[in-house]
Amino acid sequence: MKLVRIAAIILAALAAGSARASDGVKWSEWGDDLFTRAAAENRFVILDLEAVWCHWCHVMEKTTYADPQVKELLASKYLPVRVDQDANPDLSSRYGDWGWPATIVFGPDGTEIAKIRGYIEPERMQALLKAIIDDPTPGPSVGEAFEVKPSTSVFLSKQQRTELARNVDESYEEMLGGWGENQKFIDADSMDLAIGRAEAGDATAILRARQTLDAAIALIDPVWGGVFQYSEGGSWTKVHFEKIMSFQAQYLRQYSQAYALWKDPKYLAAAGNIERYLADFLSSPDGAFYVSQDADLNHDTDGHEYYALGDAERRKLGMPRIDKNLYARENGWAISGMAAYYNVTNDPKVLAIAERAAKWVRDNRALPNGGFRHGEKDRGGPFLGDTLAMGQAFLDLYAATGNREWLTSAARAGDFATTFRDEAGGFVTSKMSEGKTGVLAKPAKLIDDQVQVARFMNLLNRYYGDEAYREQASHAMRYLSSASAGMMRPLPGVLLADEELAIEPTHITIVGHKDAPGAQALHALARALPARYKRLEWLDPREGKLPNPDVEYPDLGEPAAFACSNRICSFPSFNAEELQATVKQMAKLKPARASLN
Repeated sequence: MKLVRIAAIILAALAAGSARASDGVKWSEWGDDLFTRAAAENRFVILDLEAVWCHWCHVMEKTTYADPQVKELLASKYLPVRVDQDANPDLSSRYGDWGWPATIVFGPDGTEIAKIRGYIEPERMQALLKAIIDDPTPGPSVGEAFEVKPSTSVFLSKQQRTELARNVDESYEEMLGGWGENQKFIDADSMDLAIGRAEAGDATAILRARQTLDAAIALIDPVWGGVFQYSEGGSWTKVHFEKIMSFQAQYLRQYSQAYALWKDPKYLAAAGNIERYLADFLSSPDGAFYVSQDADLNHDTDGHEYYALGDAERRKLGMPRIDKNLYARENGWAISGMAAYYNVTNDPKVLAIAERAAKWVRDNRALPNGGFRHGEKDRGGPFLGDTLAMGQAFLDLYAATGNREWLTSAARAGDFATTFRDEAGGFVTSKMSEGKTGVLAKPAKLIDDQVQVARFMNLLNRYYGDEAYREQASHAMRYLSSASAGMMRPLPGVLLADEELAIEPTHITIVGHKDAPGAQALHALARALPARYKRLEWLDPREGKLPNPDVEYPDLGEPAAFACSNRICSFPSFNAEELQATVKQMAKLKPARASLN
C-alpha cells in the first residue's frame, strides 16, 4: 500500500513537472516595481529585448524559450521580462549595440551580470542560467562604466580627426563595397561622409559611395519594393528580410541624394521602389507611417521561402505582420526621406504624403512645449530621438517648400531638445531613468544622440543665426570630442558633426514671389542640386526678411537665385545652367576639414 502511495506521488510530481514544462514562459512587463519585486523574491531579472520584425527573435521564441530546461530554470530563479525595443527607445538605445534579440541579465539590485548579442541556443541558455545562479559575478560582457569629462574644445583635435578618419577608411571593404565585412548594408553616416566628399570631387569617396550604392540595390525587394535590413556572410545576396523604417527612410534619402549628384537612373529607380513600398505598405489611413514589416510570414514560413515568391503567391499565403504602431521618431525619419525624394522628382504627390504625415504627428504626438512623445502611450519618456527626428523633418520640409511654418516648428523642437541637456556633459536619451537602482538609475547618454543634437542644432543656428543653438551644438560636440577619444570603432557621425560645425553649408536663396513661375522653377532646381549639407531658403519680399538675414539680396525685378558658401556669395543665377555651375563651384571652394585647425 505504501509503495502504491509513493508511486502515485512520483507520478503526480512527474505530471506536474510535465505540465510546467508545457506552459510558456511567464513574462513580466518592465516597470518601476520590477527590481523591488526581484529583491523581495531574491530573483535575477532577465530582459529579452526583441523586435516585432526580428527573424532570430522568432527563432529564439520557438526553440530556446520553448525548451523545458530553460523554462524550468527561469521559473526557479528569474523574473523574465520581454520588451519590444521599437516601443521602448530608452532600453533600445542603451542596449542597441547588442543587436536584436539582446539578452541582458541583472542582479536583484539592477547590476548588469551578462549581456548577450543575438540568438542563444537552448543548450547555451541553459548553461548561462545555471552559471549565473552558481556565480552572479558580472561577466566579461559587462564593461566597466566610466564617466566622460567633456573636452574644453568644441572641435576634434587634428590627431583625433586623423585617427577617426583612418578607422572609417579601414572599415571599408574594398572588394564588395560597404563599411564592415560580415553584415552588408549602407552605414548611414559613412555614406553621408562619402557623398559630402564626392561633391567636392574626391575620387576615392566617389568610388566607394557608388560601389556601395550599386551593391546595395540587391537589398531592395524587386516585387513590393522596400529595402531589407542587411545581408550576412560577407555577401550582398544572403538577405535578412526585415523591412524597418530606419532603413527605408535612410536609403530613400541617400539614393535620392545620389541621383542628384550623379543623375544615374538606377539610383532614382531604387529610391522610387522604396517610396512605393512606404506608400503601399507602411502608410496608415490617417497618413502617418507604420514601423516595420516582419522578416517571416510565421514560424513555419520564413523570409527566404516567402520573399522568393511573386506578388500573387505571397498574398495567397498571407501578409507578414506589419507593426502598425505610429511613432513620432519613425515618422520623422520617413518624412525626411520623402522630402529628399520630392526634391529630385518634384512630384507634388510625394510632398503631400510627407506634409500629411508631419501634420498628423504634430496633431497627435506633440507635447505642449514643442517636443513629441513616442507613441500613443509611452512607458517612459519623453525621448530625445522623437523630437530630434521630427525637428529634422520640419527643417527638411522648410527647405522643400519655403513655408516658414515648418521652420518655426523645427525651432520649437530644438528648444524642447535643450531640456535633455546634462550640464555635466552631453544630452540624455530620456528624461526618465529606466529603473530606480543599479545601472538603470541613470539615463543613458549615447554617442549617436550627441551626433544628432550637434548636427540639428548647428542647422538651426545656420537658419536662425541664434548663438543659443550654436552653444547647444557645441555642448554636444565637447562631449563627443572626449567620448570618442581612443575609440577604435568607426565613428563617421562624429566626423560629420565636427565638419558641419566648422564649415558653412551651401546656402542657396531664391528671391522672388512664391506664386511666380520663374521663382518656382528656380526653387525646384535648387532643391534638386547635389548639396548634402545645404541651407535652402525662399525669400518672398512680401513675407519680410528671412529669420537669419545674414545676406542682403538686391531686388532685380525678376526671380533670381543666389548661392553662398565659405563667406563667398555668387552673382545671381536666372536659369538652371547658371545655378548648377555656381553650386558646383561653391562645393569646390569649401576648405578640407583637415586644414581648418
